[in-house]
Amino acid sequence: FGANQLKNPFRQMSGYIDEPDSMLSLPRIALIACGSFSPPTPMHLRMFEIARDYFEMNATHRVVGGIISPTHDSYGKKGLAPSLDRCAMVKLAVQSSSWIRLSDWEVHQPQWMRTQAVLQHHQNFLNNYINSPGDEEQLGPIPGWLPLGLREDQNPREPIRLKLLCGADLLESFAVPGLWANEDIEEIVANYGLVVITRCGSNPQKFIFESDVLTKYQRNITLITNWVPNEVSSSLVRRLLGRGESVKYLLDDLVLNYVLRQGLYNVQSKYITDALRPNHLNFNRSYMDNNKNAVQLDNARSPQSDMDESDSPLRQQARVFCCGETPRAASAAAKLLLNRSGPGQAVQVITVQGRGNATSEVYEVSYYCM
Repeated sequence: FGANQLKNPFRQMSGYIDEPDSMLSLPRIALIACGSFSPPTPMHLRMFEIARDYFEMNATHRVVGGIISPTHDSYGKKGLAPSLDRCAMVKLAVQSSSWIRLSDWEVHQPQWMRTQAVLQHHQNFLNNYINSPGDEEQLGPIPGWLPLGLREDQNPREPIRLKLLCGADLLESFAVPGLWANEDIEEIVANYGLVVITRCGSNPQKFIFESDVLTKYQRNITLITNWVPNEVSSSLVRRLLGRGESVKYLLDDLVLNYVLRQGLYNVQSKYITDALRPNHLNFNRSYMDNNKNAVQLDNARSPQSDMDESDSPLRQQARVFCCGETPRAASAAAKLLLNRSGPGQAVQVITVQGRGNATSEVYEVSYYCM
């Protein structure tokens, strides 16, 4: 064991990466990304890694956590999957990360929240948590997005500043008339700060120069160039899915399987075969079970919801048929798939059943054990 590990053996148990002593004295920051995440792409997660590398290489700040906050259903953006599905996909996408976590606080609010209000909530909770050790009962349930190990730090009460992580397109959206309130822009940049991941060849400095507010607080704006271009966007993925084209390797495999199983984004694939993997079949079942009723209650209370039933296909729970039992819903195509399978295999068949209109379908998932 190193000297630092001997001083604090809990560091190895807390789930975050051990850091050299030189990093421990740096100011602490947490990064939060807000948006639709419909679906979350690898680039959404890459932004966090790029930003953390930048701060560590320049030894200016220590990144203690990353937070993804999907927007409320009532945001009403085209292609927006239900918040329950988007949160489930984010949880799947971040399973391989030790420091990026989902916050579902925003989707459980009565209506859509401004970005400034989302930042304020998370910053306030961070402040209250680190300034009141041992008083967790007053704070209520500890949210899953809270970074690990904050109270095992050498200076557990050292402030943590929350910064909004975004791409250059969000920065440029500040200039779109009526999209952002001027007071919100100023409060975000002045009190929190921006970490902007830009593309090679873009000129965010010029955009900042042309904005009086951004120029005034440009010391709080960190511009980081992404030298490995990745133009994959959620809208591109949705377009390909709607056309029945492959998005393999454009999404995390678990996220892609979720999209196909749930029939999101008007996916055109009617029959999907896959080896039965028990660990993947139960993805996020506990999260969805715990949050389904809460989301339904929140949406019922929201008078401004722009979503309706046609935005998400009706879904049934998976049915499992074994030992030669044939379901009534199995089509000739499904039987053909079974005939092609060898012994000892399991085939998943998703059958699309029309419900009389173009926007409502039932997706029935069946598993056949051979």
